[in-house]
Amino acid sequence: MAMDMDGGHSAGMMSVFQTIRATPLYSTAWTPNSVGTYAATCIFLIVLAALFRGLLAAKWWQENRWIDQELNRRYVVVNGKGPLAENLSRDSLAKHGNVVLSENGVEENVVVVKKRTFGPRPWRLSVDPVRAAIDTVIAGVGYLLMLAVMSMNVGYFISVLAGTFVGSLLVGRYITMSEH
Repeated sequence: MAMDMDGGHSAGMMSVFQTIRATPLYSTAWTPNSVGTYAATCIFLIVLAALFRGLLAAKWWQENRWIDQELNRRYVVVNGKGPLAENLSRDSLAKHGNVVLSENGVEENVVVVKKRTFGPRPWRLSVDPVRAAIDTVIAGVGYLLMLAVMSMNVGYFISVLAGTFVGSLLVGRYITMSEH
């Protein structure tokens, strides 16, 4: 309890960990009133924290998929000219292969260029809104977990840690260091 200027106590956020079972989670309507509802709330937090780790892994997987799609679709049309192919063969950063592209019966000789770069990707309508939605869901779940920990309830705190452990155990190898 916080002290106000007059020396009295005011109803504020607790600043020490406590073990009160009837600690509200997210609203006063979600206040466990028995051991069973408290346990169910803790299980919910474990699942939510594990889901959070799963969302981070899913984002990593999706980002790699988008990069692979982008880098594997670069085509250079070759009109029977050797210098372009020779230049590409000298480029140590490019991996390429000669293939035939066919669309509506028209065939073209092309060189598929795969260049691994680590710069900002161009903005794309098919990628960036989905990325923004994924980031928003991840942020929302992260904030819900933060609010649970900020309730200063030991059981809620341990549940979030347990869910983080379980989620990392299951999918932690797919989460890059920058996502933690």
